[in-house]
Amino acid sequence: MERLQKVIAHAGVASRRKAEELILTGRVKVNGKTIRELGTKVSPTDKIEVDEVPVVQEEKRYFLLYKPRGIISAVSDDKGRKVVTDFFPNIEERIYPVGRLDYDTSGLLILTNDGEFSNLLAHPRYGIKKLYIAKVKGIPTKEDLKKLEKGIHLEDGKTAPAKVKLTSTDKRKGTAIVEVTLHEGRNRQVRRMLEAIGHPVMKLKREQYGFLNLHGLNAGESRELTLHEVKHLRTLAQTGKIGHI
Repeated sequence: MERLQKVIAHAGVASRRKAEELILTGRVKVNGKTIRELGTKVSPTDKIEVDEVPVVQEEKRYFLLYKPRGIISAVSDDKGRKVVTDFFPNIEERIYPVGRLDYDTSGLLILTNDGEFSNLLAHPRYGIKKLYIAKVKGIPTKEDLKKLEKGIHLEDGKTAPAKVKLTSTDKRKGTAIVEVTLHEGRNRQVRRMLEAIGHPVMKLKREQYGFLNLHGLNAGESRELTLHEVKHLRTLAQTGKIGHI
């Protein structure tokens, strides 16, 4: 279910604000009934009309993108920089990213035009597991990693316990590769956590999102999620658990 004004806007009839005006002035019908409430939600099977003209609801689309570094996780940028939707020039639906990856962070990003699905994945109650690979300055000690595993105090509060693994070190260059698995999704969280223990990130990539990974994709490439994958992501977001994939 999605808000009526959002469905009207996604269908290209009017902007979200204009759609709200159309509803408030009684120009919108759902299943033959005039609607004047902005909180009204509709399903894909509901018949929507604006000024007696049927509104064709967008088909729901779900994509997995291997976001390269140097790309904005948005649908537009006021500075003219490249955004993630630029990788989908032939998609007519108005897709947008679920959450975001920083400009300098690469990796797995989901895009969709399904607002309910997007809100579900972003719900804090059941944080979906996200695995990051970070190249950091210096070589963290076991004590450093234990701090991250227990939770570390940042300016916006203590982080939840994380799973952390030191996968390789380069003593000559003074760098290390660290795997960090989180269930939270705070702004620039992995970077801030590693900086807090004295090992700032040089390079960061999101390798996994729940059961999804980047296998078979190069940076800038994408694929459409299967209905099976979408169903299991819904289940994972709602319950924190998942059945057989």
